[in-house]
Amino acid sequence: MNLKPLICAALLLITIALPGIAQQKNKFKLQPALLAIINKNMADAGAQYKMFAGELKADEFPKTFYPATGKLETSNSGWWCSGFYPGTLLNIYQETRDKALMQEAARMLKLLAKEQYNTHTHDLGFMMYCSFGTANRLAPLAAYRAVLLNSAKSLATRFNPTTGTIRSWDSKPSDYLVIIDNMMNLELLFWATKATGDFSYYKIAVTHADNTIKNHYRPDHSSYHVVNYNPETGAVQQQKTAQGFADSSAWARGQAWGLYGFTVMYRETGDKKYLNQANNIAGFILNNPNLPADKIPYWDFNAPNIPDAPRDASAAAIIASALLELCTYADKAQAQTYFNTAASILKTLSSPQYKSAPGTNGGFLLKHSVGHFPAGTEVDVPLTYADYYFVEAMKRYKALQANKEPAIKNN
Repeated sequence: MNLKPLICAALLLITIALPGIAQQKNKFKLQPALLAIINKNMADAGAQYKMFAGELKADEFPKTFYPATGKLETSNSGWWCSGFYPGTLLNIYQETRDKALMQEAARMLKLLAKEQYNTHTHDLGFMMYCSFGTANRLAPLAAYRAVLLNSAKSLATRFNPTTGTIRSWDSKPSDYLVIIDNMMNLELLFWATKATGDFSYYKIAVTHADNTIKNHYRPDHSSYHVVNYNPETGAVQQQKTAQGFADSSAWARGQAWGLYGFTVMYRETGDKKYLNQANNIAGFILNNPNLPADKIPYWDFNAPNIPDAPRDASAAAIIASALLELCTYADKAQAQTYFNTAASILKTLSSPQYKSAPGTNGGFLLKHSVGHFPAGTEVDVPLTYADYYFVEAMKRYKALQANKEPAIKNN
């Protein structure tokens, strides 16, 4: 009797059930004052985001805003951040039920849909899962499902079995560049596994994550930004940075991407090595002597001009959102630290220092993020992904009030 089909079927059933392994095991006492702040923030966010509708041209997506000149910078649908604006609209709509936000999100999803066939970017998780994935979670539709499946197929074409990773940036043939940000795109592949029963998506995600642990991380659990593989042999050719201060430094947003990505890996597989990795990354961030007391990191943990280096609200928002999921899986003592840190970050980001006054900042929620400091672009400005993860973190905090685990996840 050939047992292989039965074994494969059993593995598939286990895989599809795996997200249930990483169940919330900790309960937390939420702060009424912070809940009130979050509720106000959500109302303000609705008003802010309705400002964009009157400013954007028919095919534009917001990118950033320059307060000194009053200029709104936009992108087309192919920019890696294009999914954050509709995703944020949908998340705010879930809190406020303002139909204008849903209408604007629907308009943007139509513009974004063509990117489901884009095989020249690794950012389809950001672009399509943060947008169509959010829409499908709120109101499942066959059309959303089709877009997400095509997006997963497109992302999977960038996987190289020799390197065991998904290519991030297209480059010359002798280079195969993979960035830590790519951990954030694996959630789309896990969704595709559950939606189709096709185990190949799962295997790509796990293989990529395992090689990221092996080749991106240093002994102190900080991450390189970029690993350059030999595409023919799979050997590591370089470990370097693009957006950080130096090859040996810890670019803040890169550390945040890793924290969030490996928390998702544990949720989706139940494999404790990913929980350990997420805890180790959290330890590096939270115990770093260069982390400010208010927990809003400098753009790089090794920036040469600390304490005068720019802060990065986007990294803080990602860290807060990741910690508010990780705290539900970690041991009790760690979990409380994660929860308290996330709450502290949310309070700070909600202060006038970081949160925009209504009607200002071009419609963005947060100030003081850093995109690409070495290139001198998007430095100390608002960014769409800072807003997205800030809103997500606030939703996750509220969800802990009733231990509503499905609301914590984005699937």
